[in-house]
Amino acid sequence: MANMPVSEMRLPPHLAHLLAARRLDTAKVSPPLPFLPPPPVAGLRPTPTSSNPRVRLSIQDVLSLPEVELMAVLDAGLPTARAAVAHVSEAACPPCQTALALLEERVRLGGGGRLATTLCGLDEALGGGIPVGKLTEVVGPSGIGKTQFCLKLALLGALPEYYGGLDGRVLYIDTESKFSSRRMIEIGQKSFPQVFRQEGLAQKMAGRILVTRPTSLTDFTKSLEQMKVTLLQHDVKLLIVDSMAALMSLENERATGFRQHPLRWTLSFLKSIAEFSRIPVVVTNQVRSQSNVDGYHFSFEVDKKDGNNCTGGFDSHLVAALGIQWAHAVTVRLVFESHSGHRFIKVAKSPMSPAVAFPFVVETSGVTLLSDEGIDVTGPEITSIRCQGKNVLAQ
Repeated sequence: MANMPVSEMRLPPHLAHLLAARRLDTAKVSPPLPFLPPPPVAGLRPTPTSSNPRVRLSIQDVLSLPEVELMAVLDAGLPTARAAVAHVSEAACPPCQTALALLEERVRLGGGGRLATTLCGLDEALGGGIPVGKLTEVVGPSGIGKTQFCLKLALLGALPEYYGGLDGRVLYIDTESKFSSRRMIEIGQKSFPQVFRQEGLAQKMAGRILVTRPTSLTDFTKSLEQMKVTLLQHDVKLLIVDSMAALMSLENERATGFRQHPLRWTLSFLKSIAEFSRIPVVVTNQVRSQSNVDGYHFSFEVDKKDGNNCTGGFDSHLVAALGIQWAHAVTVRLVFESHSGHRFIKVAKSPMSPAVAFPFVVETSGVTLLSDEGIDVTGPEITSIRCQGKNVLAQ
């Protein structure tokens, strides 16, 4: 449900004036602000009113309040509170669409609004590329090519439309300090030589990519609170977070047991940004080991202890980090895995495609598919993440 001002809801005049007077502005905003005052009495929630200037609730919040609290917020009786819920729910509810209307809209938008990766087989499997308005996850072991893939996407976000790009700015949140301008320019020169030969165009594209490096989950959360404004002011067409798991790992080291609440908040906010701004949101994720190596939580932690990466002898079945809640929330999951000396991009989750894998290599031009013919993946291999081992996809 997109943001909807009260003035556009066509509510009865008395309800519209009542909600506006209480500073209840939109149908949906970012997650509730964290500075609500503590309850004065144990077990009793504070009652926000218009007299408290620090409390600013959305109509989404009001719809979730018990009737007694809603009456206090509106300073009205029970019939008025129930009428407000009924009218706002009806006005804010997204309209139904037929399958035919959705198909016609997708044709009109030229593929439904997607960012083509220029990897033909992968784009075909995804229905045209990375979807806009959705959360796409890129997950895999350390050193397998996730950041290389993101650098190419960043270029495509800044590339002019007549070359297949989005012709906009890109917000790249680099949590592990892996972003390399030099490597990105190299990928661009090899992938789009006709563009980078034009004088000044490479500098112009590089200037469109905004890079921020939060050092903690707190910094990341603060940047999220201002992100919607940044997206609008700078005409951002693509958001990349590389990687979310690294931030969560740092937070776990500082405060055990603090993980789930901030993760839920961040997940909700990223999804709302994708929906609100109608842009692709790509987030990389690390993996957890299911091997017998005790004490290792993420694959990059194995790297630090053993000095190895995915291709250097760490043989294990892996699972994506951040848990089941995160897995259910992403619309598309692309798994980067390696076995029998080959790397694969596996479409493990997508509403547009069955599970399929594509062999790839990382070259000077970035990630390149060895074949546009996907290999069907079935059974447990859909959800597993391989690092070396027997090439079951080739059987």
